[in-house]
Amino acid sequence: MRIRGRRRCKDCEREWSYYDTGSITCPNCGSLRSVGVGDRERHTDAAAELDLSPHRNAVGEFDEDASTGRHALPEDVLDDLKSDLRAYVRERGFINGGELRDVDDAHLAANELLHAGDAYARLRDVSEDEHLYVISLLRGADRGERPSPEEVPPSMTAARGLAYAQAVSAFRRDFSLWLDDNPDSDARRTLETLGDHVTRVEALEGDVSLRESETLVRVARELAAYARDGDETALATARDRLARLS
Repeated sequence: MRIRGRRRCKDCEREWSYYDTGSITCPNCGSLRSVGVGDRERHTDAAAELDLSPHRNAVGEFDEDASTGRHALPEDVLDDLKSDLRAYVRERGFINGGELRDVDDAHLAANELLHAGDAYARLRDVSEDEHLYVISLLRGADRGERPSPEEVPPSMTAARGLAYAQAVSAFRRDFSLWLDDNPDSDARRTLETLGDHVTRVEALEGDVSLRESETLVRVARELAAYARDGDETALATARDRLARLS
């Protein structure tokens, strides 16, 4: 949608950026009486914040069952965690006040933790590696920290693959909107090729190599760099990566 990024309070005359707060409520006096000022810009990114500390505290209350050595996170803890992650991912976008943003690590990690939580809940016997992987995501996702490919257990590879494909798919939709306002045929064609690969990964429910998952993210970031900064090298690198995936 297109919105005016600056708002002015009718009661106290304070101005603020809607892009930063995502709210029409005056941050100075709390009034709901405000008016938009300035030009309208395309905007898809809500001012969403992810705080996983309550979930980390809840998980910390549960220790490994010493009698069986079995790791397990309670279902209600996982459900609450996934609910907050879904809300965060749903509110995030990649155009902020007309500016194209990257697929950032916080978005990727939140998506990955959401899908890893689903995979974890389906496991009959959770291994130590699987448990530590999910805990590692929980510890750092809201800070944009995610495990390296070497730390991902085989049973969680598809969770990462699907998470990254969905994040890149959301980026692709916003990028396409951004290109409506900033036409570039080279970017559009490369974006369509990226979309074909994303569709394939989603059809496979993420069951691809970790290398391919990371490649999709790198291509998305390189395309954004080209579109924002005119970086021809980034475009060429993105195309080369896609060609090697074919």
